[in-house]
Amino acid sequence: MNAKSTARIAVRTLVATACLVPLLISPTRGQDDIADVPSEKYQLKDSALEYHVIGGGGETSPAKGYKVLIVLPGGDGSADFLPFVKRIYQHALSDEYLVVQLVAHPWKRNQKIIWPTQKNSVPGMKLSTEEFLAAALDEVAERVKVDKRHVYALGWSSGGPAVYAAALDKKTPLTGAFVAMSVFKPRFLPPLDLAKGRDFYLWHSPDDRVCPYRMARDAEEQLRENGADVKLETYPGGHGWRGNVFGALRGGVYWLEEQTQQRPQK
Repeated sequence: MNAKSTARIAVRTLVATACLVPLLISPTRGQDDIADVPSEKYQLKDSALEYHVIGGGGETSPAKGYKVLIVLPGGDGSADFLPFVKRIYQHALSDEYLVVQLVAHPWKRNQKIIWPTQKNSVPGMKLSTEEFLAAALDEVAERVKVDKRHVYALGWSSGGPAVYAAALDKKTPLTGAFVAMSVFKPRFLPPLDLAKGRDFYLWHSPDDRVCPYRMARDAEEQLRENGADVKLETYPGGHGWRGNVFGALRGGVYWLEEQTQQRPQK
């Protein structure tokens, strides 16, 4: 592991209604450690929606194309999470990956739903988060070769519900989902029988007083009952990125990769 991965991440939790706006992360130090991590900012075609592509930039790309991790940050979902997401790329992923960080867009003033979805929308919304995710990936795939067998989404806290929704939407290109410290509310999701053949890695603390741990257990049980492969891992200390953060992220992505490899190619 790179020695820089021992750097600690300070976590500040904001408690809000229905666990939709907690968890802001701010580095405890400068950004010299990620100065050489390549990233580019893009605006989705014909839209005000913004996303960042992290990684790549080398002289050669993977023969099968880049694996992709699409990130929906927690908290306010803003571009302020870019340093943390760069560290995810630097310390938790191989050079075979690109990271696509979506930036949450406020469609109206005082919007409480950070990542609105097709079944949990907000007035004035022009694209759901599921559509945003799919469109951003399409644009990335126009620029570089993408290994479509390995397209995963990571969402924590406020980003988790939209990752569940996208993973259950057959129109999205996801092959797996990593949901951390978030809520699970099936009434705002597509039918759970669409979970068949999808993979979900859940990371949640039993001590969480912001997003109840029982929701992670419910997700594990109900998604598995509907044909998904699910792994629920726990950590101590309550809501937030705690302990060996990048090791936990690396382990979750590796598990998703393993599930993908075990399936026959279409």
